[in-house]
Amino acid sequence: MNIALLGFGVVGSHFYTLAKEHGGVKVTTVLSRRPRPELDCTVTADFDEIVRDGSIDLVVEVMGGVEPAFSYLSAAMRAGKHVVTANKQLMCAHYEELLSLAKSNNVSLRCTAAAGGGIPWLTSLARAAENDRITAVEGILNGTTNYMLSAMTNKGSDYTAILKEAQALGYAEADPTADVEGYDARRKLVLSANLAFGVSIREDDVPCVGISHITPPDIEKAKELGLTFKLIARAEQSGNKVAAFVCPTLFPVTAPEAHTDGTGNLVSLYAKRIGKQSFSGAGAGGFPTGSNVLADCLEIRRGGCGVYYTDRSKPCPVDNSAAEGRWFFRHNGEYLFFGDYTVAQAFEVYEKYRQDDPTALMARVAAPRKK
Repeated sequence: MNIALLGFGVVGSHFYTLAKEHGGVKVTTVLSRRPRPELDCTVTADFDEIVRDGSIDLVVEVMGGVEPAFSYLSAAMRAGKHVVTANKQLMCAHYEELLSLAKSNNVSLRCTAAAGGGIPWLTSLARAAENDRITAVEGILNGTTNYMLSAMTNKGSDYTAILKEAQALGYAEADPTADVEGYDARRKLVLSANLAFGVSIREDDVPCVGISHITPPDIEKAKELGLTFKLIARAEQSGNKVAAFVCPTLFPVTAPEAHTDGTGNLVSLYAKRIGKQSFSGAGAGGFPTGSNVLADCLEIRRGGCGVYYTDRSKPCPVDNSAAEGRWFFRHNGEYLFFGDYTVAQAFEVYEKYRQDDPTALMARVAAPRKK
């Protein structure tokens, strides 16, 4: 199988190495704006050359961003080429359009590396959804924020200092907004919920709170209660309704989530018959993420994998009016606990608190409060 690779950054270069070592697939063309004499394949800056090349069977996109990635992948599928992408932003922005293009052109579309980095989360989730009714998915889906919260908890670092450290280590971007405000985790949650429940929810409908307002005193307060902060993305289904949200969550120190440190991810599904299944591993990195890109290519090469992970994709609004939980707030220096609030009520309270305290804090409590 001949592959055209769009993007040669961290993930693209590591995928290229993995593909060469495997031998089952071959990268014959790389799309690049600059010459790459170190590569032993065709290098072009003209995507139309890739579209016209009938020998190319599959296009791998690891460029990031919505455009020109969407236009490129749309043209590739119309030309009868399979597509593999690690681009969660693109998949969320054009989920239904991309699935429709894959179906109408009878090509395969895969995006396993878009959620979970090196964890085969989406393929495992799709397999579980075929055999059982999934009721909820949740987990740590962003390595940057997990690294930061781990350091704030274990070292006593404050947010600003640990963000600079994460940027110096390459764990956080120069503009860290997507990570620290929870948007990256939200996109991964959208893809997860869509597969788990056979729906299509909109990213903008999922309320989201990140970690930028968590302070050392907040960390110490959690420790006093035997709890640990983690940024969690969660979606659950009840009847025809899907609840979905992202926010800091407090776990007891004995919970597996509390011991998932560094850039690791831990994500779980809950199903009617098989119960809870959890998956953990490297949530980012060139080789872990590149390995899932390669796994998608090999699955398509073997054939019989279908157009997408699932044939179900029903548009569905997010409804947080029924899902309940316990909640922890900091408002004007005072810590408050509330029980049995719905997700919708909790986010309403948080927005009200922010009107006179822009640095107010909100967190879900995954266990009863320690007395």
